Amino acid sequence: MGGIALENESLATDVARILAEHKALDVVLLDVRETAGWADYFVIGTCTSSAHMKGLLRHLEEYLASFHLVPLNKPDPADDQRWLLLDLGTVVVHVMTAEARQFYDLESLWFKASRVSIGASAPSSGESI
Repeated sequence: MGGIALENESLATDVARILAEHKALDVVLLDVRETAGWADYFVIGTCTSSAHMKGLLRHLEEYLASFHLVPLNKPDPADDQRWLLLDLGTVVVHVMTAEARQFYDLESLWFKASRVSIGASAPSSGESI
């Protein structure tokens, strides 16, 4: 991924905080280190529209650029897209419509993961969750 070293927990927490600050609903951070061998954290948030999804992606990309971090994928959400996945390596971000989130129910699928609900006042980089 390259760029400035940022601890996985700090990255996940910051991403969750950014989603919450920009009005994503029900933002959750899942610690999947014990259950997935390919990622440490999932960040899940619900968007209210395709414009909201695109805006959330833009804010995340701006944050990542400030640390010279490049996602492993380059999402380009369509107007009818229901699920945006942003792969940051050890942190995977899921921005979903309410319908997609209910249908795929990632929180239930990853029920063994530790769950942390995130609000707009979540800890900033460097603080523990």
